[in-house]
Amino acid sequence: MRKNHEIKERHALLDERGRLIEPGYTKGLLMDYDRKAIRGGAMRIKEWDYYLVTTQDFAVALTIDDNSYMGLDSISLLDFMLRWEHTNSPMAFFTGGKKNFPKGSDSGDVKTSGKGYYIEFLHRGDHRVLRFKMDDFCGGRPIEGELRLENPEQGSMVIVTPFPGKQTAFYYNQKINCMKASGTVKYGDTVYDFDRPDAYGVLDWGRGVWTYENTWYWGSLSSSVDGVPFGWNIGYGFGDTSAATENMLFYGGKAHKLGDVVFNIPMKHGKEDYLSPWTFTEGDGRFKMDFRPILDRASCTDFKILCSDQHQVFGYFSGKAVLDDGTVITIKDLLGFAEKVHNKW
Repeated sequence: MRKNHEIKERHALLDERGRLIEPGYTKGLLMDYDRKAIRGGAMRIKEWDYYLVTTQDFAVALTIDDNSYMGLDSISLLDFMLRWEHTNSPMAFFTGGKKNFPKGSDSGDVKTSGKGYYIEFLHRGDHRVLRFKMDDFCGGRPIEGELRLENPEQGSMVIVTPFPGKQTAFYYNQKINCMKASGTVKYGDTVYDFDRPDAYGVLDWGRGVWTYENTWYWGSLSSSVDGVPFGWNIGYGFGDTSAATENMLFYGGKAHKLGDVVFNIPMKHGKEDYLSPWTFTEGDGRFKMDFRPILDRASCTDFKILCSDQHQVFGYFSGKAVLDDGTVITIKDLLGFAEKVHNKW
């Protein structure tokens, strides 16, 4: 059985030399993040908030990102019935912390804007509001929306991870799944109504100092089973996870820790065949899923020195997950995603 170290007491994230004090996992943001305590190089700091709001039929993703030497603001719209997606990601250079991210995920607003667009992530006590507008999103057509996400009464996945080979590099990450969603998004003359039972959001909150080249795997699902909120966070490749994995189930307001999960991506002619069926397995037999892809949100940017090759694949999961008390949750054709990303950044 995979041993995972759970951090149970609040303290600073980094010591006076900028190194992680205690690698491991928690079910909430116990570590105090302070950008001024970082000693890994000002241009290596990476901070972002990423929200994905899904239904079984469509989704929207929003990103505000500050990689110090560059910043990225991104809006994505996905229509699973049409098997269509579009992403528009304006960039700015040498942002260096100017986006003024708050130290935690539970308070403080994040706002960004540029020519013809804005994105806002707003805290409102028991819920969050995501507002955005872009005049020329795709083919001259605008997009705008306002979505409400309820803060769930449950634990979250928090991982505190070092990187091998560099003591001042680290990744501090929180995933909040199963945030009940409502609201609307309008793209041109088409209105996407998120006021429906299967509308849920997830937050990917990331802060850290990354090494230059990385390949990671991440999968997420936020939905419900027989009316009970259910989801998961799975992944690896985000540094040295020997202290703890980031794999966790969420069901009915409780978080359940998993061991190692493996993404079994099919191969064809020596390359990943992302749109063929995948499988997922866990070392203790507590997570076994089949994955039927329907849409690959692929993006490849290659400037040689800087490179990002991303495959965020959306599709339908079927299988079983076992909670800490042995309860088996069986699902059939719930929508989620799994991705493989290779970065030189």
